[in-house]
Amino acid sequence: MALRFLGTTSDGGDCPTLYEVDGTDEILVQGDVVTDPEHLAQLRDVKPSETFVRVPRELLTRFAPRSEPPPLVPFSEIGHVFADFRHTAWRLETRRGYATDRRSEAWARWKAGEDVTRDGPTEWRRNVAEQVAQGKTFGRVRIVDHPLTEGQEFLLARAPGNVAAGDEVRYLWRDQAVQLGLPDCDFWLIDSRTLLRFAFDEDDTTLGVYVTEDPAEVLAACQARDAAWHHAVAAADLAERVRSTM
Repeated sequence: MALRFLGTTSDGGDCPTLYEVDGTDEILVQGDVVTDPEHLAQLRDVKPSETFVRVPRELLTRFAPRSEPPPLVPFSEIGHVFADFRHTAWRLETRRGYATDRRSEAWARWKAGEDVTRDGPTEWRRNVAEQVAQGKTFGRVRIVDHPLTEGQEFLLARAPGNVAAGDEVRYLWRDQAVQLGLPDCDFWLIDSRTLLRFAFDEDDTTLGVYVTEDPAEVLAACQARDAAWHHAVAAADLAERVRSTM
């Protein structure tokens, strides 16, 4: 089963760290192994398969979930939030590609050499424009690789249309994201209080989302948003950098 990075209190991504074991209610703790004989002698009911680690209290108070894991729900069931939210909808994109993109007609045209930079309004862009006109904000940071994957190149080509509609798109290199301790999962953060965390299969197909208002998870998402937004660059700036290296 896959692990989901929850957070770390160490600089540079070293231990101690918390992970969630996907599909379970278990948390994996990474820390320094306990070797003090006096401490080991005081441990109770120790099984041969068990080991013990030390972590700072701050790690648990900041990142340990406080509620049961939420159920996985189809994305279609929560689509209404992108019209119903009150002030901010923010997205972190971490994957190297998305099946929905590869199945789109825009992908086929892009692969054929057509310019998709200024494609007309889509249902998503029309809704973004409508919500932004009401004073709400959309934003996202996309984590990208050196060099960009095919999926990342496609989204960069499409970004100007999203930006024109009012969906501010920024980019951050993956090595920077790791240094900042950003999570390695995709999510939407709605009104800084509701977290919609995506689940994907090995083919980059969306399986659904986990919806939670767990304080620890929402706080971690808010911290990730602030760090990513500060260090990321505008889509137009990244596109210019990519063109200059070609």
